[in-house]
Amino acid sequence: MIKKISQASMIAVLLSASTTWAASFDCDKAAATDEKAICAHRALNDMDVKMALLFELDKRFVPMGGRDALIDQQKAWLRQRQACGARVACLTGVYQQRIETLRDIIDTRVVTHGPF
Repeated sequence: MIKKISQASMIAVLLSASTTWAASFDCDKAAATDEKAICAHRALNDMDVKMALLFELDKRFVPMGGRDALIDQQKAWLRQRQACGARVACLTGVYQQRIETLRDIIDTRVVTHGPF
């Protein structure tokens, strides 16, 4: 319960930030077509916020050996996102998949084996 409250607080803080920022990049500096599409569509921007938050949480919670793999997976996912270009349906799908994967890491590796 406390984790859900703290996650909700972090999301609220990120959402209240400047509207020119997605979670993982500055929309004012967006050059790639996928980034421009994310900045132009509120739902994609919100997914980016959620994904970035989950990624940062996962990096903190997984053991050191798992962090390198997690970062490599994120880089591969970013290439997949970039391949979508400006196609909103494609971007939505890759975000949904990544968010599910990152949540699964918390559910299976952290909650069941957590430091608490």
